[in-house]
Amino acid sequence: MKKKLKKLGLLALVFVVFMSSLVIVQHQKQFLQVEAATVNTWNGDMPKYVFMFIGDGLSYAQIVAATDYLGVEKYENKVVSDVDLAFTQFEVAGTATTFDSTSFCPDSASTATSISTGNKTHSGVVNMDMTKTKVYETISEKLKKQKGYKIGIISSVPINHATPAAFYAHQASRNNYYDIGIELINSNFDYFAGGGLLQVEGKEGEQRNLVELAKQKGFEVPETTEEILSLHSQDAPVLAIIPDVDAGMALPYEIDREEGALSLADFTRKGIDVLDNDKGFFMMVEGGKIDWACHANDAMAAIGDVLAFNEAVEEAVKFYYQHPNDTLIIVTGDHETGGLTMGYAATGYSTYLDILGNQTMSYAMFDEKIAGYREENVPFETVVKDIETNFGLITSEHPEAEENPSRVLSEYELQKLQDAYTMSMITKEDRTYSDADKLLYGGYEPLSVTITHVMNNKAGIGWTSYSHTGVPVGVFAKGVGEELFNGYYDNTDIFSKLSALTGTR
Repeated sequence: MKKKLKKLGLLALVFVVFMSSLVIVQHQKQFLQVEAATVNTWNGDMPKYVFMFIGDGLSYAQIVAATDYLGVEKYENKVVSDVDLAFTQFEVAGTATTFDSTSFCPDSASTATSISTGNKTHSGVVNMDMTKTKVYETISEKLKKQKGYKIGIISSVPINHATPAAFYAHQASRNNYYDIGIELINSNFDYFAGGGLLQVEGKEGEQRNLVELAKQKGFEVPETTEEILSLHSQDAPVLAIIPDVDAGMALPYEIDREEGALSLADFTRKGIDVLDNDKGFFMMVEGGKIDWACHANDAMAAIGDVLAFNEAVEEAVKFYYQHPNDTLIIVTGDHETGGLTMGYAATGYSTYLDILGNQTMSYAMFDEKIAGYREENVPFETVVKDIETNFGLITSEHPEAEENPSRVLSEYELQKLQDAYTMSMITKEDRTYSDADKLLYGGYEPLSVTITHVMNNKAGIGWTSYSHTGVPVGVFAKGVGEELFNGYYDNTDIFSKLSALTGTR
C-alpha cells in the first residue's frame, strides 16, 4: 500500500511539474505574442507626411458618446451602429496604456512626453526626466534636424499649454508658460496655430512680450481671419493665433463657435498649405478642449469638440488620398478625462441622447450668464425658464411635459438645481464648500455643473471624476506603416514606432 501511495505521489509530482511547465510555456507564448504586437522595427518605405492627432482627454467613452449622439441625431433616437467618425473607419486600431512615473491617472505633460519622446516622467514635467535635469529630444525635433521636415504644432487651447509644448519645449514644470513660449520662438519650427499664448508678458509684466519677440525672430504673425486664411507655403515661420481667442486663450467650444469663426479644421487645412513641401512635414494637432469639457462634466460640449477634432482629421484624410504612398495619420488620446461612461443608474439599460440636442451653449458660456444673475439678483423661477431655453429641461407644469417625460425635472432634480443656484448666487470669494459640495461641484460653478449633471444623467451618461482617469486610449492609424499600430502597448511605443517608421535616431 505504501509503495502504491509513493508511486501515486511521484505521479502527482510529475503531473504538477508538467502542468507548471505548460503554464510557463503558455506565459512565454503570451509574452512573445505581446512583443510581436508591439514590434517597433520597420524595413519598408518611410512616410514623408506625418499627422499626429491627439484628443486631450479622449478615450473610448468620448468616441462612443460622439458616435452614438450622431446616430441618434441621424436616425431619430434609434439604436444604430453605422455612424462612424473619420478615424474610427481606419482599418488599424490599437490601444495604449497611459500611466506615468507618478500615477496611474497621469497628466497631459507626462503623457505627451511619453508620446513625443518615448520616456516616462512625472506629472507636470515636459520632456525632462524624473530628476528634472536630463532633457529628452522629441520626435518633431529629430525630424527637423535629421530629415529636414517642416514642423507644425496646432492646438485648440493655448499653444504653450502642456500637450503642444511637449513637441518643442523642455521644462521642469508645465506652468513655465513664458519659458515654454521662448522655446517656441527658438524652436526653428515652421507653423504654430490655434490658441493664444499664456503668460505672454512674462511674470508680472517684467519680461518682453512673446508675440513681439516672435516677430523680431522673423515669425509672420497674421492678425485677422482673412490674413490667416491667405497664408501659403513660405520660408518664414508662422504664429497664427485665432483673432477671437477667448479668456482662456483658446478657441471657443464648438457648441459656442459663431459662424465664420476659425475652427481646428481650418487651422489644420491651412497648416497643410503652409507646410507642404518635397522633403516632408510633421504636424501635431491637439483637440485640447475635449479635456476641458470633460473636466467640467459637460457631455455635449465634449461631444461637440470631439466632432470638431474629427473634422480636423478629415482634412488629413483628404490629403492622404492625394498622397497615399507617402502619408501616415495617427489619431490617439493622451489620457481619459472625467471618467465618462455610457450608462447611468437611473436610466438602466436605456439612453435618451436626444436630450443633449437641446443644449445650446457650453457650461463656460452659461457661467457668464450666472455672473449676470448674481449681479442682478435674478430669482430662481426666472433662472429655471432660462435653463429651459438653453438646456431643454422643463418642469412638470410645462405644457409639453406629458409629451416629453424624459426632459421633465423631478422634485429631487429641481431641488438639486435650487441648492446649486443658492450657492452660485454667493460671490466666489465668500463661498464655503463642505466635503459634499466639493464632490457635487468639483470647483466649477455650482449651477452650471449641476445642470449638465442632471441633463447628462437623464440622457444616460455618467461621470466619476473632475480629473483624469487611468483607462487606456485608442490609437488609430492610416497610411504608410499603419500596421505597426495594431495591438495593445504603452504610449511610449507610439514614439518608438514613429521613430522606426521615419528612420530617426
